[in-house]
Amino acid sequence: MKYTIRTAVKEDMNQVLELIRELAIFEKEPDAVEVTVADLQRDGFGDKPAFHCFVAEADNKIEGIALVYDRYSTWKGKTIHLEDLIVRESRRGTGLGSALFAQVIQYGHEQGVKRIEWAVLDWNDPAINFYEKNGANVMRDWDTVQLDEEGIKNFIAKNNL
Repeated sequence: MKYTIRTAVKEDMNQVLELIRELAIFEKEPDAVEVTVADLQRDGFGDKPAFHCFVAEADNKIEGIALVYDRYSTWKGKTIHLEDLIVRESRRGTGLGSALFAQVIQYGHEQGVKRIEWAVLDWNDPAINFYEKNGANVMRDWDTVQLDEEGIKNFIAKNNL
């Protein structure tokens, strides 16, 4: 299969959102996606972009994405977070995921980061195996902690902030 890996442009966000929704279904959270095309366009392409996105394009269609954003580690310094690496189900096993992953690693290296980090579901054995095969340390002794929008509002109300 012939494909191109490139930096996403604003006009790609419709197809990027399609892939985000496909991932949500795969991760058994089909109703969890709240972000819109307008959100992605505003947040990714303004004066201070909140993320950087790479797309894998084949036959004039986006078949995969890798979305990253800057973070900072008090122990290491500048890092990036790989929020999602998504390949359309029909294109898995074609090398698109590996190419996107390599692009993220190259991007991190060019940015001079000390670490690239991401989360993987503990039941996603193919992804875990892929990451470990590529030298990643899957840290099973850390738990992901989140405070969602409702939790934030409840905290503010409870603490009179």
